[in-house]
Amino acid sequence: MAAESTDKPLLIKRYASRRLYNTETSDYVTLEDIASFIREGRDVQIVDLKSGDDLTRQYLLQIIAEHESRGENMLPVGVLNDLVRSYTTQSMSVMPQFLAMSFEMFREGQTKMMENMGTINPMAKVPGFDALRTQQEAFLKAMTGGVVGATGPAGEGEAPSGKASAGGKGDDLDEIKKELAALQMKLARMGK
Repeated sequence: MAAESTDKPLLIKRYASRRLYNTETSDYVTLEDIASFIREGRDVQIVDLKSGDDLTRQYLLQIIAEHESRGENMLPVGVLNDLVRSYTTQSMSVMPQFLAMSFEMFREGQTKMMENMGTINPMAKVPGFDALRTQQEAFLKAMTGGVVGATGPAGEGEAPSGKASAGGKGDDLDEIKKELAALQMKLARMGK
């Protein structure tokens, strides 16, 4: 079940043994659990139990480093070089604001793209466009962990056709494959 997004961050306490404790559910969590909370839209705060020091930044950087070391490369080497350089230059003072604004623009762009997929797009009149739009929404939702798809017409828990899915994600994938095959047939007929 997805963690609910609230104004108050989820408090994680780090014990002397370096184990991480979720104060809401009263159980121990791993870095991957924390990454899942964040992907679900929840902010977290990690503090040292004994000293009270905020360790959030340290653990978030560790999560990113683990993903990068597993070959899930999101940060190009050039960007990493620029970040390292910014620690020793005058740009250090503006870099955090620049990065925050860039990510906010990225999130807004994703939301607008989903909203505009069927409203202002002249392609909306092309036969089979609705099926293509539904497939794109499902793809974007899968690629972003569900964050982007929440604004699209196919809501959480619905199959791309708008019908409730009884079998889960496998049924959604089968439905998308069927719709893609139908769309390819329509496009092939239009091309003749």
